[in-house]
Amino acid sequence: MGVPSNDEVAKRLYCQPVMHSPPLVQLLREPWLIALVLLALALRLYELTAAAIWGDEGSSLLLAQYPLAGIWFHAAHDVHPPLYFMLLHVWIGLFGDSILSIRMMSALPGVVTVLLGTWLTSLIASRRATMLACLLLALLPTAVRYSQEIRMYSLMGVWLLGATIALVYWVREPARQRYLVIYALLMAAAFYTHYFSALCVLSHWLYLLVIRRQPGSAHRYIARREWWLANVAIVLLFLPWLPGLLDLLRHMEDLKVGGDVGWEPPVTLRSLPSMIWQLMAQDDGEGMPLWLFVTLPGVMAAVTAFVIWNDRSRYHFETLMVIYSALPLVLVFAISFISPVFIERYLTVPALGLPIILALAIDRLAQRFKGLAMLLLVAILAVEGVGLRNNYIVDVDDQFNNMVEYMNRHTVAGDQVVLGDMFWYLTWGYYDKSATTPRLYTPPSAKGASTRPNSYGFGTLVDENAGIYLDHLEDLPPGNGRVWLVMSRVAPDEFPSIPASWRKIDQHAGGDTQAVLYEICHTSCSER
Repeated sequence: MGVPSNDEVAKRLYCQPVMHSPPLVQLLREPWLIALVLLALALRLYELTAAAIWGDEGSSLLLAQYPLAGIWFHAAHDVHPPLYFMLLHVWIGLFGDSILSIRMMSALPGVVTVLLGTWLTSLIASRRATMLACLLLALLPTAVRYSQEIRMYSLMGVWLLGATIALVYWVREPARQRYLVIYALLMAAAFYTHYFSALCVLSHWLYLLVIRRQPGSAHRYIARREWWLANVAIVLLFLPWLPGLLDLLRHMEDLKVGGDVGWEPPVTLRSLPSMIWQLMAQDDGEGMPLWLFVTLPGVMAAVTAFVIWNDRSRYHFETLMVIYSALPLVLVFAISFISPVFIERYLTVPALGLPIILALAIDRLAQRFKGLAMLLLVAILAVEGVGLRNNYIVDVDDQFNNMVEYMNRHTVAGDQVVLGDMFWYLTWGYYDKSATTPRLYTPPSAKGASTRPNSYGFGTLVDENAGIYLDHLEDLPPGNGRVWLVMSRVAPDEFPSIPASWRKIDQHAGGDTQAVLYEICHTSCSER
């Protein structure tokens, strides 16, 4: 055998396949990743227990107290699916129900979403864009906020970002059908966590419609049999929950009576830019001068257009990220002109795409206009810094729990407690350490109709046969002659008519709530 020539050696070397580490392995080797993930963790743990539990969080804890079968039943009468509450039930069984423990169940998934968003960016963009996305995701104020609440939003982010990653892998390698199996499982979990997961599915379908217009049949993913089968699998996995959802939809009026839906404020044309400010800075911007109010939304619109215009990649993954964030935001905004649902927490998961879009734009700008890219980065970091500061503004000495603790110290045997709002009832049980069973004030309406909660919405968490409801203050049993009324501190109209024979003897506030202690005088009370 002759000695191969230099050209033949070069040809053989050139034809050898180049072995690359998987993208996730490459990402985990990045020296900056640990530092930014630790930053994300620190921001989500900081002041984690400072704010008192509020009504929605209280409803999570009440629902999680049931056995798993009970959670399935009662969640079918609530406005959210059961998965989060089931996991919270298990979590409490393992780690207890301290406020640190139960909020950690949101903080940890919040950190995972930062990792997933970084992984997603590494699949579609450069190393610099990936690092920027990780930084901006770690700092995103709305993500930090809802990683500190005992609700399902950070967990929902894990499912939907994970499903989007699976979609990206499948688009790149459509022969690997295991990615669609993972996609279907994650998306089904998302549907069992929050109904707004449907918006992410719509985003994925729209993306596949967009790339269908590209030349070559290989790009027509939306017509592939396995894509349709994956979506059929999602529907089949969700079928066990469908009867409960249909029953809930038939009782939407009951939810409105209970106050679970229909309370959202109507939207205006200012609501959309205001939402951008809320997501990025935890400030609705309504008090700003007009030029400042339109600046951030204008920059975001320009950045979005810039990313789409410059997306010349084969699979248009940058366009996918724009659709992932923009479609839910615009669609919910439009729907809210008919039925208001334009609420920040419902849009926190789509908002996770905003830092990625910004990172893509800054990375591309830096290739030609480094000064402009740096200016944009500094401006976004400043906005997020303001948002984090707003998140952490909590007066730990003026919280609902302080009021309940005051009542625990000053309650004597025989005291009665009447809560003026369902929200106070949802939170009360977590902090109350006395043996007092509270009553919920449910006065008839001006037309004489009952205002008692029904078995849908928050009402499903109350045993109507337990004697909790109180329609008239005069119907209270005698007791020891002392009654605590818990009412709003901002607009104390839950008790518009207090018997004239009652005399106020104590009062203590906590957050936007106050407890007022009355002495019941059946004849007269002498002034002290």
